[in-house]
Amino acid sequence: MTTSGRSRDAGSSPRPIKRGAKVAEALAQEIVHEIVSRKLPPGTLLSSEAQMLEDYGVGRGSLREALRILEVHGLITMKPGRNGGPMVIEVGSRDYGRMSSLFFHIGGVTFRQLVEARLALEPMMARLAAERRGQELVGALADPETTHVEDDNEYFDATTDFHKTVAAMSGNPVLNLMSSSLEEIFRDQVSGLLSPKDERKHVLEVHTDIAEAIARGDAEAAEKHMREHMQEYADWVYSGHPQLIDAIIDWK
Repeated sequence: MTTSGRSRDAGSSPRPIKRGAKVAEALAQEIVHEIVSRKLPPGTLLSSEAQMLEDYGVGRGSLREALRILEVHGLITMKPGRNGGPMVIEVGSRDYGRMSSLFFHIGGVTFRQLVEARLALEPMMARLAAERRGQELVGALADPETTHVEDDNEYFDATTDFHKTVAAMSGNPVLNLMSSSLEEIFRDQVSGLLSPKDERKHVLEVHTDIAEAIARGDAEAAEKHMREHMQEYADWVYSGHPQLIDAIIDWK
């Protein structure tokens, strides 16, 4: 059932919006503060336009610009219809990655630098996961013997799920978001360049080695296996697709 955010709780009046040239940005920040402080889940409809104008004491133009800012950042969507309006939506690593790729593109960040960042970050995530002695990854792994590695979609899902699960198991939501978003950007840049089909079973076997190291709490082995695993794929991309190495990250 959709939760309505149209009725404001007693004593939860919005903070006053600072006047100035960036009223819309300040208002967008205040709306986000309200979403977070009230713990409004995805699917929650925010107050109507008329109610927001009254609550925040701003002009219609500033309000609509603020809502547009939040929509562009993937925080809300405008639900159409008579009972529609601004609605909270789920924010994920892809949204963060899309925003990051814009800054990377403007800053001239190359594919090589993106790979270097992942080579530094992902082994550390595997180490942190092992220090927590997480067991959940082992049972969630794709079986190298039964996974149809020739099927690009099945193989892609299996490898993506593995890296996202390791990141989540690190126990650090900041590193999790950064690592997952870098993976999203990486996969967008390589445009579906998956490992060669004759190497895919090996990749899944390496995933198993990493998972087992994490499960037994062997941080050194987990970090080592992940670093070697990431380097293998990077070397393959570099050798087979050298045009990517110095390419500027696209904003996607």
